[in-house]
Amino acid sequence: MSKTNARCALQRTHANEPPPWVAEFTHDLLDTGHTALTVRRYDAVARHLAYWLELAEVAVADIDETVIGRFARHRCRCFGQRRATHVSNNYVMCVRNVVEFLGKRGIVRQQSTSTVPVSDRRVVEFQDWLRSHRGVSERTIDLHGRMVMRLLPALGKRPRSWNAQLLREVIVAETERVSRAHVKTMITALRSFLRFLGAHGLCRAGLEQAVPTIPQWRLSTLPRYIDPSQVERLIATCDGTTPAGLRDRAILLLLARLGLRASDILALRLDDLDWRQATLSVRGKGRRETRLPLPQDAGDAVLAYIEHARPRVQCDRVFFMLNAPIRPLTRWSVVSNIVRSAIQKAEIEAPTKGANLLRHSAATAMLRGGATLGMVGAVLRHRSPDTTAHYAKVDMTMLQQVAQPWPGGARC
Repeated sequence: MSKTNARCALQRTHANEPPPWVAEFTHDLLDTGHTALTVRRYDAVARHLAYWLELAEVAVADIDETVIGRFARHRCRCFGQRRATHVSNNYVMCVRNVVEFLGKRGIVRQQSTSTVPVSDRRVVEFQDWLRSHRGVSERTIDLHGRMVMRLLPALGKRPRSWNAQLLREVIVAETERVSRAHVKTMITALRSFLRFLGAHGLCRAGLEQAVPTIPQWRLSTLPRYIDPSQVERLIATCDGTTPAGLRDRAILLLLARLGLRASDILALRLDDLDWRQATLSVRGKGRRETRLPLPQDAGDAVLAYIEHARPRVQCDRVFFMLNAPIRPLTRWSVVSNIVRSAIQKAEIEAPTKGANLLRHSAATAMLRGGATLGMVGAVLRHRSPDTTAHYAKVDMTMLQQVAQPWPGGARC
């Protein structure tokens, strides 16, 4: 058989009988809610990639950035095209989505995206300790590991030789390079790392007390909130006839009535809702579980979303993205964007536009409605009473009762 006939035979084979992973990819697109047009487009991309891999004699398991670059640069005459064409950047992005799917299925080796690799043995053990004993989230574990890795070159590899002077010098040096907020995050991670080392006898006990603090005047500002009437206007912007409106209304009511955090919305599962007792189970910081009463309007909104708008999937998360692929909400910014969009529709002048705005508004409304600071702290799940005391400055009725008259003849 000549080369021309062999190539034609290969083209017919790939056009009609693509590798099994192509069909698997197409079925996954259908299962995750993509439209028929999107499925056809990506099916063509996957077939094209499979065909080119065969021509280039590259195994699918060996796909990496170099292979994708070769595909992007090749003058495409695949499937017998008469005129060679360039592959567009948008087309290459589609190819990357196909490769990402192959990586999740273990067909292609996934590349690490960490900008600061955590390779120190003690740091890895520290992260395992956080995961097992401190109850922090994976995001915080990753952040603490990267922060400690940044500080280790300046601290040195012998923790038993560290002292208070060295710790202060390292932190002061960081304040000259990065922002104050970034340094405060470093300090938190370093103190936690020193506690871990001290507990295992790898450094001096109590050395975390020597880490300097960044000046912060607690309770120096007023809580940022909006009035209850503005909260109701904000909630009223949701269109109850659309899936987006049903979802957003349920989220806004949970934020406004119970003062939930954005992370609480993301983590909410179907089993956390007790419809018989009208309660909601929330797992906050440190994996502490708290059961809160579910108000009637918030419960009705959540139920309406589950019955009419939530995708019918096996996952037990409550809130999902609206666009394909069907997946749970995973980013705090999505919840904040819902609040921001509602504020813009309601044309409200708000001091902030994130999810915490409704949390502060809920606390302020409870306090002005007669609730004690202890009650507010229980609903907001504050560990320290000092955190809840921040809201005392907005209770004008209570402040008027304790305010002292201004001495008329006294000078300032």
